[in-house]
Amino acid sequence: MGQPVKISIIYYSATGTIAEIASTLGKVAEAEGAEVRIRRAPELAPDSAIDANPAWRAHVDATRHIPEATADDVVWADGVIFGSPTRFGNIAAQLKQFLDTLGGQWQQGQLADKVYSGFASSATRHGGQESTLLALYNTIHHFGGVIVSPGYTDPAKFVDGNPYGTSHVDAQGQLPVDDDTRTAATVQAKRVVALARTLAESEAA
Repeated sequence: MGQPVKISIIYYSATGTIAEIASTLGKVAEAEGAEVRIRRAPELAPDSAIDANPAWRAHVDATRHIPEATADDVVWADGVIFGSPTRFGNIAAQLKQFLDTLGGQWQQGQLADKVYSGFASSATRHGGQESTLLALYNTIHHFGGVIVSPGYTDPAKFVDGNPYGTSHVDAQGQLPVDDDTRTAATVQAKRVVALARTLAESEAA
C-alpha cells in the first residue's frame, strides 16, 4: 500500500451552508481512504457587516476552531476541492483573495498537475451556481490543474442536475442542506479521490 491520497477542502462560508457541504465531502473522502484537510478562507468582512446578520455572526463564532487555509494546504494536496457561496455569479471575495495569494506557488509550478473541483450555493434557484463554478475553474486553468467535475457520471446527478459541481439552494437559510445535496457531494468526493489517486500513482510510478 502506498501513501493515502491527500485531499484539501478549502471553502468560504458565511452562514454555514458551504461549511456543511465541506464537512460531507470530507467525511466521504476519508471513507474512501484519503487523508483530508478541511480549511476555511479567512474572513474579510468587517464586524459591523457580520454583526448585522445574526446567522453570520453565529457561524463565524462557531467555526473559529477550523484552521484558516494556507498555501501549504494546496501544495500538500493531490486534489483540492474549493467551495464558495455565489456572489453575483462569482466566487466570494474571501475565497478569491486566498486564491490571489498563491502567485508564488503558481510561479514555481507547485499548483500544476493536481486534481481540482468545486462546490457552491446560492439563495435562489438559477442564482448563479453554474457561473460561480465556471468562474472558479478559470483559475484552475491558469494553475495547470486537472478539473474533475462530477458530470452526469451517476444517476443521482440527474436529480440535483448540476454537472459542474455540488450545489445547493438555501433560500436565505430557509432550506438546509438536504439528502439530494449530500448525495451529490458523495458522488463528487468519490470521483475526486479516485482520480486524484490515479494521477498521484501515475506520477509516482
